[in-house]
Amino acid sequence: MAETSTKPYFLRALHEWATDNGYTPHLVVQVNEDCRVPAAFVRDGQITLNVSSDATGQLVFGNEYIEFQARFGGKAENVLVPVGAVTAIYARETGSGMGFEVESSTDVSLADSRTSHTAQRSESDSNEPEEKPKRPGLRIVK
Repeated sequence: MAETSTKPYFLRALHEWATDNGYTPHLVVQVNEDCRVPAAFVRDGQITLNVSSDATGQLVFGNEYIEFQARFGGKAENVLVPVGAVTAIYARETGSGMGFEVESSTDVSLADSRTSHTAQRSESDSNEPEEKPKRPGLRIVK
């Protein structure tokens, strides 16, 4: 069995830290075909999302996806972001947070996860040998 990624745990922890300190947590997402975000708000292939409790409804930080409802330009939208597409989480007021590398989205089938909320490998990926995990990398987000 493959080891679980630490990324969703860091995201949940930093979201809780920002909230506990009265800060506004924001996610920076590299938008790909698996992201369900309002296209009008994507700039240079990225979107920054306010994930505070005041700005979101039904927020779920899962191990594979982050899901919530939010208003964009006054219109309610359902947002679904693969954890692998998150490049940073930070507190708007201080800029404190953590950066991440974008992970490949081919390991997860979006249709399976939306129906069962459990990510499963697609059949085409199961025949390929597993790659060695890349070394973790950190970068400073200001």
